Amino acid sequence: MSVLELVRRLPEPDVVRRVSRALAVLDLVLNDDASTRYYEFDARWSATEEAALMRDGSGNEYSIVFSPDGAFAYGFDHESPMSPYVNEMRPWPGLLDGVPEVFHAQRDDKAFWDEAPRATVCFWRTTDDTAWRCGPVENAGADGADSLFELVADGRPEAYLSFAEDYYEQALDLDAVRHVYALMPLTEYVVTSLNRQRRLADLKESIAEIGYPRS
Repeated sequence: MSVLELVRRLPEPDVVRRVSRALAVLDLVLNDDASTRYYEFDARWSATEEAALMRDGSGNEYSIVFSPDGAFAYGFDHESPMSPYVNEMRPWPGLLDGVPEVFHAQRDDKAFWDEAPRATVCFWRTTDDTAWRCGPVENAGADGADSLFELVADGRPEAYLSFAEDYYEQALDLDAVRHVYALMPLTEYVVTSLNRQRRLADLKESIAEIGYPRS
């Protein structure tokens, strides 16, 4: 699945944002080591923006910045032949073509740049768009979009369950995962169902940073 296929498969922006927030909370509950969490969500990215972030610890990452103008995303597969690090620090042809002006600030955000954007995938959706869009990327098949964005594209709690049981090597309670995916306020029961070592009171500050609903 390249970015050309991904933009046809992604759900509505509100669903992508909801799933992204849920992924961050689930990883927060399951993993007390912030340095090895896959998913984060910063509800205070700026005065007007929120950001969903993924870092896998092996050099792959993505960012989805949500603003009043819509959503803009970068993804980076460090092994992709489309990486700027193997192309004289230049973005892949077509990758950034057509980015609307309202997303130029997100496109040029130095948080995602070295000499060129750390990106093999780029897509966006303005509030006026009826579908996700991307540039006319040449030979996009090896961009890493499938592995990077699989969980947000899938959108189902079962997809996270499969990922987390493999990554954390433990069985999880699907009903608790569904509870978080629905963005229902966390309870002590849900937290301990996912991780017996975690307590809701210890997570409140981080939950607020994620912008997850509180009771």
